[in-house]
This record gives sequence, structure tokens and C-alpha cells, in this order.
Amino acid sequence: MKRCFRVCSEANGEIHRDAWGIPHLRAADARALARAQGRVTALDRAWQLEVERHRARGTSASFLGGAALSWDVFVRRARLDDTARRCFGALESRDPETADWVRAYVDGVNEGLADGARRAPEFTRSGLAPGRWEPWTPLGVWLATHILFAGFPAKLWREEAIRHLGPDSIGLFATDGPGTAGSNGWLLSGDRTVTGRPIVAGDPHRFIEDPGVYQQIRLSCPEFDVVGLAVPGVPGIAHFGHTGSVAWAVTNAMADYQDVYREWLRRTGTGVEALGPDGVWRRALRHTETVEVAGQAPVGIEVLETERGPVIAGGPEGLDAGVTAARPPGRNAAGDGTGPTEPPTALALRYPPRVTEDLGFGCLLPLLRARRVGDVDRALDGWAEPVNVVQAADTEGGLLHRVAGRVPVRAADNRVRVVPAWRPGHEWRGWHETPYARPADGIAVMANQRGPAAPLGVEFAPPHRADRIRALLQERPTWSAADLHTVHTDTHLASAAPLLDRLAALDGLTPDAARLRDRLLAWDRRMDAGSGGAAAYAAVRTAVVRGLAAHPAFAALTEPPAYPEVLLPWLALVPRVGHALEHLLTARELYGVDRDAVVRDALTRTAATAPSGAWGDTHRLAPWRALPEEEPYPEPGLAGDHDCVLCTSAVPGLTDLAARGPAARYVWDLARREDSRWVVPFGADGVPGAPHHRDQLPLWLGGDLAPVVTDWAQLTPEDTQENDV
Repeated sequence: MKRCFRVCSEANGEIHRDAWGIPHLRAADARALARAQGRVTALDRAWQLEVERHRARGTSASFLGGAALSWDVFVRRARLDDTARRCFGALESRDPETADWVRAYVDGVNEGLADGARRAPEFTRSGLAPGRWEPWTPLGVWLATHILFAGFPAKLWREEAIRHLGPDSIGLFATDGPGTAGSNGWLLSGDRTVTGRPIVAGDPHRFIEDPGVYQQIRLSCPEFDVVGLAVPGVPGIAHFGHTGSVAWAVTNAMADYQDVYREWLRRTGTGVEALGPDGVWRRALRHTETVEVAGQAPVGIEVLETERGPVIAGGPEGLDAGVTAARPPGRNAAGDGTGPTEPPTALALRYPPRVTEDLGFGCLLPLLRARRVGDVDRALDGWAEPVNVVQAADTEGGLLHRVAGRVPVRAADNRVRVVPAWRPGHEWRGWHETPYARPADGIAVMANQRGPAAPLGVEFAPPHRADRIRALLQERPTWSAADLHTVHTDTHLASAAPLLDRLAALDGLTPDAARLRDRLLAWDRRMDAGSGGAAAYAAVRTAVVRGLAAHPAFAALTEPPAYPEVLLPWLALVPRVGHALEHLLTARELYGVDRDAVVRDALTRTAATAPSGAWGDTHRLAPWRALPEEEPYPEPGLAGDHDCVLCTSAVPGLTDLAARGPAARYVWDLARREDSRWVVPFGADGVPGAPHHRDQLPLWLGGDLAPVVTDWAQLTPEDTQENDV
């Protein structure tokens, strides 16, 4: 089948494509351009857009089935769709120009969805018909994409760890865990480049999805001409962009800006009440909803909201409350106000957009219009969430390295653990000032380590990626944009040292174990896909993680409380041990665990299996798809590991498969924008089998990047381009 789309009229904008199918849009003004962006995104990513719309509304189980139910219940109880509506309503009052611009994007999505859905086979397979986007839908997509970004469920883990192991466990298990999105980013001043102009480069680490979570795009009108990585379903270019005279990029600041409150709730004759910090019971907002589930009976849920925020788990009867059969729960006979000595568990989530009715969308147009780093800086003063570290540079040599986002001022306990709503001292008291930093020696590196955002967070990534990037950049006096792929793809694993040191100190080994130990000590510590040493190291590491997790000292943490399924990855013991292994092996004492015995046993067991093969044999790409392929692609083996610059994250002790990694790579050259480069894991087109669905995968695997095209003469107008589908 062929597709042939008309060039949009001047009012709607023109669509052009480069050799990789990346859309370059041109229109008479910003509003028409937003409409064209919405339309082309619907043409290329209709299935992805509709999945994201349903996920933001909590209706995805209606066509994806029971596997999506826990997410839908969480979204409903967290009131994401209602928050998006409120934020859009506030945007209309505060910034009508931006609100109208968002409406134009939504108009474009609605214009293109039917054509896009006809291209996407998933609609037929799932029985889903394309729906209609509302003006607030992009805000809902943004919320749903980032609600777990700050990792508030880690507070549930810390609560359990403190309860069973004591307060010292917080530091032992503190690390950039499997549920946290991260990134690498670096900034080179003109003194460190061959052109004398700055370069901004990096790669965001997210769960790898197919279609990808970032959309390469160009947006051009008389006001601005920007290339960058957009979030499908959201207008503009928020995170990574190059206007020609200024470029910016972000990494996750690892700030803590969401709080979890343990609520004391009771039922009354008229509803549900929550006990406040002043000792007064106040009525909670309450209603019921029904979640449709494909192939199953509908599920009724009770939606509650206290003065702290929406109740995301539990209710007046405890953790098992809040989700029932299709009818709403009945009244608890014990709702007389006396209450138990220890209240049943209900958890309320307080997150900034719910409090402020502001998602920071007012920044998006000023970013597109930016000409210098000062413009980017001013635009980001209104940034809300997620909280990011921003790096920017301009053609005049201006540099910017700052934190952007909204972090509440509150008690230290709020940042670390679940806090009791009925006790005073846990309220929010305004917002933190966002820190700035200065590049040292013409280099600024941010890889989620404890840096400028340190006062705003609790857990940060180990320093290995940041240290390695800085060391690599210091190996040359100057760099070009074409050279930086060698930094993106570095596979040195500094975090292997503690385990290798433990292995080196062992004696009395069996001959097989001694040979394996010697092999590992001679290994170059690079997690290359073809490396047998990397595979052997990973096998021993897996055995050590499983051995530690199975120790009786941690037995109480193997069964988490009855929290919603969507939150359980943060409470799973094996991933926690796997990502904290470096701390656990180097701590002075570990709850009486004989770590040398665990390591010895792991080495001996692994040696007995005579490990062979290469790291890439088991460390394979495992992208998330809303609907599994009928004929699955043979996913490739990967280089890299969680603490490598090439951060393709497995979960040690659980799986070698990599579900998280570089969701894009970029190099923004401020000397000549056409010398900039970028790549995504799969391609520009979200339709399986389309020519540009997976055409960038070989580049991504090999560490190569596609050129950023800026010459309109090198592009193909949409009306002359035909693609096989």
C-alpha cells in the first residue's frame, strides 16, 4: 500500500521530510506551525498518541486488557486528567496565547488522526477506534509521562527498609535505581572546540519504547526556526532544541518534589473524613469511577482527595480499600470517629501541578523564540516539572548551567519517607530557589550525580558516568561535533571495582573458581557486546546479587506491603540489591552478612557452569510496546551497562535484558547548526514495516548519528514523497 499526503495549505503549514523521514515543518506563524506539528505527529504516530491519551485518562485497560489496569487505577486515583484540565484552565487565564497555541496543536492532531490510524495496524488488532483530543490532552500526556519521574515510590521502599533494617539502610541502598529516568549531558565552551564555538551534547536515558519517546522534528516560521526532540503529544520542543543561535538540553536533576502522606481516614454518614495536623477531622472529596477492562468485568474504584492530595493507595479500611467490583464500597460500620490506635494505611500524593495548577507550559513558546542563553534562562524561570539540570550555549559564547523546576520547601522527613498527615510540621512552605553552576575548565557535565541539585534531592546516581565523561573530554584539548560519538558509546564500568576487589582477596578457591577469578581480574572492565569477560562478570554479579538478596538479614523485605502493582518495582528487593551492590559490598558492616562467603559461593557456582559467550548474547534490547508485535523483531545484543556512559540498563540479579537506555543522542554545534547530529533508537515513523520505522537502529547500535539537515533544498515536500507501508 502507498501513502501520499498533500502539502498543507499556507494556513496549515508545509511538511517536508529529510532522507530519514524526519518532518521539517514550515508555516506562516506559530499557531499554524503548532497545528502542522499536531497533524504530522498524528500521521506518523497515531497509535502512540492514542495510547498516551488513554494512559493519561486512565482508560488504557479498555483495549489493552488487565495488564494495564493497575496503571489506570493509579491515574484515576491520582487525578491526573482532572489536574490536566485545571492546569489548562489556569493557562487560559494566565497565558491565553500559549493556550491558543496548544489548542492549535490539538486541532492538528484531530485532523490527522483518522489518516494516521488507517496506516497503523494496531488499531485493527486491538479494536480501538481513534478518539478525540481535548485542549488539555497534551498536558495530561506530559503529566502521565513524568508523574513517576521523581521516583516518589522510593519513599515507600525507604519506609520499609527503615522499619526492618534501621535508618542506616537509606544510605546503603541509595542509588539511581531501575525506576528512575536519567541522562548524560555535557557542555563544551568555545575554548574546548575546534570551531571556537560551544557544543552541547548528551543522551536522555528512558525506558526504550517502540515507537520512541522522542520525535525528531524541525519547526520553522518567521519568528523562529528550531530543530529538536519533541515529546509526541506535546507541542513545541521542551527538552532538547537548537534555534540556530542558541541550543539547550536537560538531564534529570534527581530532585525530590513529590510527597507521600500517610492518611488517617474514617467513614461517616455523609462520606469520608481525614484527620489533619491540627487534630480536626475534615471531609475528603470523594466520588466513584468505573474502569473498563477488555475481556474482564469492569472495576469500581473510590477516588478520594484530602487537603494533602489525592489518595493513591488504600482508604479508610486500609491498603486493600479503594478498588472493588463494579459497585462502590459500602460504609464502614466503625466510622464513629473513635478510630484505632494505629490508623489503617492510606497514602496521599502531593505533587506541584495539583497544588499550583501550573505545568510550566508557558515556557514552551519562549524557548522556541530564544536567541541567547539569557532568553533560555528567563523562559525556564517558569519551568515546573520534571525538575531538570539545564545546559545551554549560544553563538556569542554564552553558557548556562542551572536547575529548573519547582521544588517545595518542607521538613527533611518529607523528602526521605512517608510522613503522617495528622501530625504537624509536614506542610509545604513555599518553593526553593533553583541553583546555578559554572563550567570548570570550559566543561560542564551532568549525569544525574550529586551536583548543583544536591540541596534539592535525596538519592543521586553514582558519580561514575559523570567522572568518566569528564575524563574523556579532558583527553583532548579541543573537540568537534563529529568526534563526540566516542563519548556517547564508552563502555568502561568503574562500578565493577568493589566486586573485583572482593574476588581478588579470596583464597582457597577450587581450580575452576580460581581460573574464573583470574580471568575477571585480567578483564579490561569494558562492557562491550562481544566481550566474554563482560559476560562472565555479569554472571558472577547476578549470582552475588541473588545470594545477598536471599540472606536472612533481608528476609523481611522480600514481601512488600499490599501497595498497588504499579508501585511495586520500587519495592522489589533484588533490583534494590542489584543497583546498590557497590554500596553493599563496600560498607563497613552489613547486618552480619558474610559478604566474602556470598561472593565465594557466587564465584564457585558460576565457575561450575563454565560461562561462555559474549555480553551481547544475553544483554539484548527489550523495548516496551503497548501491543506486542504479531511477528516479534529479533532484538539486537547491546554494549554498555547501568553505570557506563553507554547506559543500557539491565537489572543485575533479575535480567540481563535492557529495557532502559539512550532514548536519543544529540550533538548541538553552535558554530554551524548543519554540523549538528542526532539519532533515536528506531526511526521517525511509528508504523511497523514503514521504511522509516527502524532505519536509524543500525546508527544507534553503532554509535553513529544522522546529520541535522537545515537546507530546505535537500528536503522532499510531503506531496512528492511516497512510502511503502
